Amino acid sequence: MCGIVGYTGLDTAKDVLITGLKRLEYRGYDSAGVALERAEGDGCVVDIVRRVGKVAGLESELAQRDDASTCGIGHTRWATHGVPSVANAHPHASCDGRIAVVHNGIIENFAELRADLEARGHVFSSQTDTEVFAHLIEEAYATTHDLAAAVRAACVHVVGAYGLAAVCADEPGVIMVARKDSPIVVGRGERGSYVASDVIALIDATRDVVVLEDGQFARLAPEGIEYTDAEGRRIEPAVTHIDWDIDMAEKGGYPDFMLKEIYEQPRVVRDTLVGRLAPNGELDIDELGLSFEELNVIDRIYVIACGTSYHAGLIAKNLIESWARIPCEVEAASEFRYRDPIITPSTLVVAVSQSGETADTLAAIRDARIKGAKVFGITNVIGSPVARESDGVIYTKANKEIAVASTKSFIGQIVSLTLLALLLGQAKGRLTTGQVRMLFHELGDTSAQIQRIFDTQLDAIHEAACACQGAQSALFVGRGMGAAISYEGALKLKEVSYLHAEAYAAGEMKHGPIALIEPGFPVIAVTTKSPTYDKVVSNLKECEARGARIIALATEGDEDIKRIADHVIYIPPVRDAFSAITASVPLQLLAREVALMRGCNVDQPRNLAKSVTVE
Repeated sequence: MCGIVGYTGLDTAKDVLITGLKRLEYRGYDSAGVALERAEGDGCVVDIVRRVGKVAGLESELAQRDDASTCGIGHTRWATHGVPSVANAHPHASCDGRIAVVHNGIIENFAELRADLEARGHVFSSQTDTEVFAHLIEEAYATTHDLAAAVRAACVHVVGAYGLAAVCADEPGVIMVARKDSPIVVGRGERGSYVASDVIALIDATRDVVVLEDGQFARLAPEGIEYTDAEGRRIEPAVTHIDWDIDMAEKGGYPDFMLKEIYEQPRVVRDTLVGRLAPNGELDIDELGLSFEELNVIDRIYVIACGTSYHAGLIAKNLIESWARIPCEVEAASEFRYRDPIITPSTLVVAVSQSGETADTLAAIRDARIKGAKVFGITNVIGSPVARESDGVIYTKANKEIAVASTKSFIGQIVSLTLLALLLGQAKGRLTTGQVRMLFHELGDTSAQIQRIFDTQLDAIHEAACACQGAQSALFVGRGMGAAISYEGALKLKEVSYLHAEAYAAGEMKHGPIALIEPGFPVIAVTTKSPTYDKVVSNLKECEARGARIIALATEGDEDIKRIADHVIYIPPVRDAFSAITASVPLQLLAREVALMRGCNVDQPRNLAKSVTVE
């Protein structure tokens, strides 16, 4: 992994590839490279150029080359097999250098395949699993003399996940594409044919794209695209129209994407809710595909997710159990399928994934479906694997999120999961139509409440960030909904500022974490008005007694908290059920402020990728 782009057509390929690779930088990477076809004599050769570091370095090197190639493939790599290096960067070539490949995913049986290939005389030049593909295709091509057939034959031997693009000097202008469990998008524009791992890389060329399904292949040529199945039979894939604008992927005057996306959150709330309440007071989420009668049968819910999405699931658990009275467990997707969970036909599995392509979450979905569960997806990406493999889906309407650390997608997930909790409460007869209508409108009010935080609390957030800048560690605490908010706050701080942070339910402090407290130690507390407010304040007094520097998120009008806290960030009054939406926003801003003070890249934190497409 992490980003693929390819082009064949009328334009200069290196320019198209560099533009696409820059669009994919948000996913995180450590190296980049391209393979370009070049005429030589009566034939063609494949030139590979790779660099460790940013795409800008690769662009500078290509700018010095007089290359008029109109066909090529490119890649940004995030290391899995092998350290970041030129040798391990993609593309990778066959022994004779006439075939080049780029690949996202992971080849689980690569060690076995590599040993077999080496025994047959193939020489490897990298530590990567991807290079296996180049040699497998080379072997098959020696027999088939057809790139499409050779790629299909190579895929038969591979166990694992792949989004693959390959070129061959013996078939100039042709790019062969394959997909299994790793996203691949193909599109045809006026100036040629395009492939990418993310639609953002080709949206300038076309708005009508094909998201390849597992086991599908595409042969790109300047004049058009041919789609086939694993047997080589022609197929007619579904075409998806992309209706969001490329401006969504530009900074729009903000200094970084993270800040831009934080400020887009009021719109995300509004867009995710629009059209969801019918005139009769019932929620309208037809895409979930289950009637009230079918929803009423559900007696157990698992929310499966990773990272930030997992924290959204913790918030959903509180709401689902409160409003629908259905037992709900939140599981790390990476663990879910390995512990043999209890699943019956009346079990609902809710898969939460910003990208819709998280490998652990997809694996858990498939396992749950085999065991008979209904599966709902919560995702930000139309046509993503999570969306396609779920019985129903709620899209978060966050549009493209570029910064690696999720902000607006997280808020969209909370709003979507809140809608699901309301729907289940209504289906179970626990919430009346009037109650749902009231709660829905209060949920919609959080859009304006987020904007109020932007308008009134930036100075307070900056001052709180100054208190954290020189710290070695920080502690986030809260109770009830505040505990879930704290977990996400601590993760954001770690992700973008590299400042170590822990999060605990405040009542757990005396069971170990209080040993960390010393004079000046930052404690960030969610102390909004809630049934557990007095308990949290009591816990903070214990921190105060030990010299902690306390930063409190409090409800507007709470003057008493100033007696304990060194810094107070206020949020508008809101029902406790919706406090995660508003309270999370200042914690996002706090993490960004601390990161900038510490000289960190808030859009592309080290070692992180936007989408984790391998287990």
